[in-house]
Amino acid sequence: MKGKWGETLDAREIEQCIDTFGTDIYRFCLKLCMDKTDAEDLYQQTFLKALESKWTLDWDNNPKALFFSLAHFLWKNEKRKMARRHKIAPCSNLDEETESVLYSSVNMEEDFVQKELMIEVNRIIETLPEKVRIPLILYYLSDCSIEQIATIIKKPSGTVKSRLFKGRSLIKKRLEELGYEG
Repeated sequence: MKGKWGETLDAREIEQCIDTFGTDIYRFCLKLCMDKTDAEDLYQQTFLKALESKWTLDWDNNPKALFFSLAHFLWKNEKRKMARRHKIAPCSNLDEETESVLYSSVNMEEDFVQKELMIEVNRIIETLPEKVRIPLILYYLSDCSIEQIATIIKKPSGTVKSRLFKGRSLIKKRLEELGYEG
């Protein structure tokens, strides 16, 4: 996917992008940030940055990949900034406690077991190295093809396939260690 340089995108084009694939971009942001508020900020920053850029979209060559790439770039920059700040002034995080409260369930036993499995898979994904986690999120949650992921993360498609395989293997191994049957 190429973003062509030229005149800036106008509000109508951005609105069309939001209507066409905004939900996919938001879901990707949510998985990157693992926090609703941060995901909403990243989502807004992504489209704002696109509006400020000097891109013209080529609608025939899947512009969605350009927005995935931009969101990933902005997230990585924010992550680097937070790492620098954390070195200066460390702070604690209550994400795990918040997540367990959010996912508590009083439904039927099967529903409960399924939700617990999903929570465990999400926890496992959160612990995976970024180079494995990002392709998994793009492939399974954003329905990106191997080639699109390769473009977004700027790696060969063989590397993407290898990282997807490694991610699935790590998830399966950790679930088996926790007593879930494959």
